[in-house]
Amino acid sequence: MANVTKADYGIDAPHVIRNLFLVGLGVLALCLLVHQFTVGRVTFVLYPNLFWTAGSFALGGVLMLLYSKVGKFRHRDRMLAQIPWTGGERVLDVGTGRGLLLIGAAKKLTNGKATGLDIWNQEDLTGNNLQNLEKNIAAEGVGAKTNVVNEDVQKMTFPDATFDVIVSLACLHNIYNVPGRAEACRQIARVLKPGGVAVISDFRDIDEYMGAFTQAGLDVRKLPLGFATFPPMRILIARKARG
Repeated sequence: MANVTKADYGIDAPHVIRNLFLVGLGVLALCLLVHQFTVGRVTFVLYPNLFWTAGSFALGGVLMLLYSKVGKFRHRDRMLAQIPWTGGERVLDVGTGRGLLLIGAAKKLTNGKATGLDIWNQEDLTGNNLQNLEKNIAAEGVGAKTNVVNEDVQKMTFPDATFDVIVSLACLHNIYNVPGRAEACRQIARVLKPGGVAVISDFRDIDEYMGAFTQAGLDVRKLPLGFATFPPMRILIARKARG
């Protein structure tokens, strides 16, 4: 029997998950080793009060792991469901990582093409590199409908009005300044075709993105919080008027 490689989309924000578990473990150890201490006339009781604090950190780590293993697939499907697919679209996935949205979009296409764009920040995702993206593309059988570009969203070289659909999941917040995020939104608006749609999801800065897309002339709305994700994420839908 042929050895079929299964796609692996990694663990999101691994450093954050690690830190949540480490802090929870440290708080638990402090609680067990130092039941209480006194400063002046004030006594601070750690045991068992800090059990809840330790548990909250550990729970955050567990919920983020669940998102990586289950929730992000449901959230991807919710995002892609916002697009009235015909199969012939040209799609751009901004911050493609290991290809979760890129490959999901490619499976909606018949004669269309999906492009993944990234600079592959190692802090964002375990095994976040071009090689693992290419392995997932091969495992999912969408090589003929995809291509990949190593490029910063703030400096995209695509011509104006190139894409019918643009998607991005938990990417733009990794630009650590307001002007940079605004420029990323302007670039997304620039390469979106008239009549095209951008579906952007993130756990913060959504109102900021809405303002930037509105200033770029797009019609913008946001969906309610999605609780398949942790932290909870909103989905923003930005449409470009037809010429």
